[in-house]
Amino acid sequence: MAVPDRFRSAGASADGSADGSADRDTGRPARGGERAGAAGTAGDGLAQVYHVRDLVALSVSSVGPLFSIAATGGVMAGLAGWWTLPAILVITVPFLIAAFVFRLLNRHFPHAGASYHWSRRVMGPAASRFQAWILILAYFTSIPPIIIPASTYTLALVDPGAHPSGLLQLAVSAGWVGFALVPLLAGARPTARITQAFLALELLAVAALVVIGAVRWNTLRVPVHFGHAPVGGMVTVAVVAATILDGWEIDSFASEEARRPRTDPGTGGIIGVFFALGFYVLLYPLMFAETPLKDLAGADNPMAVWGDRLVPGAPWLMLVPVLASTAGGLWLTTYILSRALYSMGREGLLPRGLGRVNRRRVPQAATLCALGAALGVVAVELLFPSVSAFFGVVLSAAGFFLVAEFFLDSLTATVFLRRVHRNRHDPAAPPHRHRGLLVASAVATAMFGASLVGFFVYGPAAIGSSIDYILLVLIAMGVLFAVLTRKRAETHHFSGDDVTLREAAAPAAAPSAAAALP
Repeated sequence: MAVPDRFRSAGASADGSADGSADRDTGRPARGGERAGAAGTAGDGLAQVYHVRDLVALSVSSVGPLFSIAATGGVMAGLAGWWTLPAILVITVPFLIAAFVFRLLNRHFPHAGASYHWSRRVMGPAASRFQAWILILAYFTSIPPIIIPASTYTLALVDPGAHPSGLLQLAVSAGWVGFALVPLLAGARPTARITQAFLALELLAVAALVVIGAVRWNTLRVPVHFGHAPVGGMVTVAVVAATILDGWEIDSFASEEARRPRTDPGTGGIIGVFFALGFYVLLYPLMFAETPLKDLAGADNPMAVWGDRLVPGAPWLMLVPVLASTAGGLWLTTYILSRALYSMGREGLLPRGLGRVNRRRVPQAATLCALGAALGVVAVELLFPSVSAFFGVVLSAAGFFLVAEFFLDSLTATVFLRRVHRNRHDPAAPPHRHRGLLVASAVATAMFGASLVGFFVYGPAAIGSSIDYILLVLIAMGVLFAVLTRKRAETHHFSGDDVTLREAAAPAAAPSAAAALP
């Protein structure tokens, strides 16, 4: 069957000949401002070192179940009580679909910018620039809410009864930022190894909590009472739950650092999202069933409350694994944002300096910018009480912008899947559609969209009357950003070649070069 120009594979002319003039996945003719990127460690690119096991470790660790429950469990329990559990299960559905959507998009368009790049390739430059803004907000607003609890938990571990000053909290926060820079600036491979060590500690802690909770079930269980379903609270919880269900998508942002960029990224994300679901299916029911709801609701660290019931008088047994989970969440969330900033800087959407790597093939400027700006927000929150409430409301919007990010990704996939396209791995295969995934991505788009609308309706009652206005201003700023940057960006096409294929091709090229010499 004839294939429209937009859907021919890379460099394919109408008769299938390779001329290098078309987009390799959509078949769209190359336009001005677009260039191909080299694979591997040559030149100024990222180093392709990650095996699938590394990507799985990044995806699972980035979920950070212990920190996620500690940071948000009290808020969600206060908003919806026992109805928190079904609310989490409902919002899990589109996230599970999104994991498969990410794998599909990554196979066609592997790129360090992931969502931002996919949007440009499918939806166009204007939509991509707007999504770049949403992506930055989603992950940047997620970092200060990790740094501040890390400081709080650390001080609670050292001196449980202390009431530290804002300056002391800021100093500890700065220490955590410095600690996160160690794996981030050491290189891709050290980042994976350190993450694996912290993940092992967290998995061991989760297993121990489940075992102890099961053993002490008869002693600690409390009455279960759902009561009337608080619709507004459940809708708000569903959006807040985005902050505990995300993170697994990190392997797509690491695709340019994978040895098999079109095959392995996405697989780790699917495993990560199922691990996340498993963590919460085990931990949340145990914590709710063994701790009075009045003690959990509004608690700064509900995991510590539950832990004190499991093993009375030993708060460190819970704080240490929670801190390990917090550490992984801090540097891996920053990792995602740094790769996005690097991609945008490389293409000129943001200052070009963000698009450079250091000698370890790490986007150092993007990493320092992300953590430095986050620490600045933390300093304002801790040292200036008059504006801390405003920043608190802004940062509480992290869940909203994460849901918005996944909404846009699902919409991108839905548009892409409606079109006929070729199999990138087998260009000779006939054009096709993924009808099942098309339906699923449309369902995910609708569910994410409904959650965003519901948050506008019920969010003010749960978070503050100003939240809707703040969200609208930030969204309007995204539209303005897309307009003001319309002449800046070019598209960087990463080749997506496997390292093994490139290494095999290198010796074959050498004799040709030698033959050209006199």
